[in-house]
Amino acid sequence: MTVAERPAGTNQTAGARRIAAAFERASHDGRIALIPYVVAGYPDAETSFRVALAAADAGADLVEIGLPYSDPLADGATLQLASQVALAAGATFASSIALLERIAAARPGLPLVPMAYANQVIGGGDGAATARALVAAGASGVIVADLTPDEGGPFEQVAAEAGLAVVYLVAPTTEPARRAWVAARSGGFLYCVSLVGVTGARASLPASVGKLIRGVKAVSPVPVAVGFGVSRPAHVRAIARAGADGVIVASALVDALGRDGRKVAALAGLVEDLRAATLRR
Repeated sequence: MTVAERPAGTNQTAGARRIAAAFERASHDGRIALIPYVVAGYPDAETSFRVALAAADAGADLVEIGLPYSDPLADGATLQLASQVALAAGATFASSIALLERIAAARPGLPLVPMAYANQVIGGGDGAATARALVAAGASGVIVADLTPDEGGPFEQVAAEAGLAVVYLVAPTTEPARRAWVAARSGGFLYCVSLVGVTGARASLPASVGKLIRGVKAVSPVPVAVGFGVSRPAHVRAIARAGADGVIVASALVDALGRDGRKVAALAGLVEDLRAATLRR
């Protein structure tokens, strides 16, 4: 496939426009967008529904919904365990889509972006049925953690037809020229991984994260949201000062739910604190 033949991405879809509007609203308020992460079905379907609504009501601009998977290679220990608990409690891909639909119905103005893996979304086909199911359930976009633009063209095409944004990732090890290419293909926003490694709350972010954010922002035509390792309001403030458009917090929120995964008020409190730190000043 030549450069000219490569797909143009999914940033002109209805889902991408909903995502862009959320980033624009946050920017208008002098903030970066806050994107909490919720594991579908953890510790059970009903509690995860309550968690998602609590995160939304505590200040989320978008919500990322992790779809449980048996081999989540991008996830650290916290999210791996949450995924295992959800699967053991009966979570399936179909039940996760049903949960997504419940959340979308309860908070219709909130963009939802599921995060999954290629085997779940595409499997042995082209992913068209999954893209349509995600849109029907209320998803604006999807993050496929192990899908690169090099291999993502066919799925981008069916996602674009369904109206779904496909969000790609760049890492500190992504070469500058490739960053620009990936950013041009990403729909809705670009996921900027802050560190080399898997997800997980960290006491501090890499000293180089500010330089990384500025470099990625310089070449991205879509908003840039930073994730991996972000766990504290101080991290959010640093990311906002570095010029990012959004921030994604995952493992720290799962940790806030406690050992049983049911401390919803504690999670809501952390989301409120993180939201207060999103101001750019």
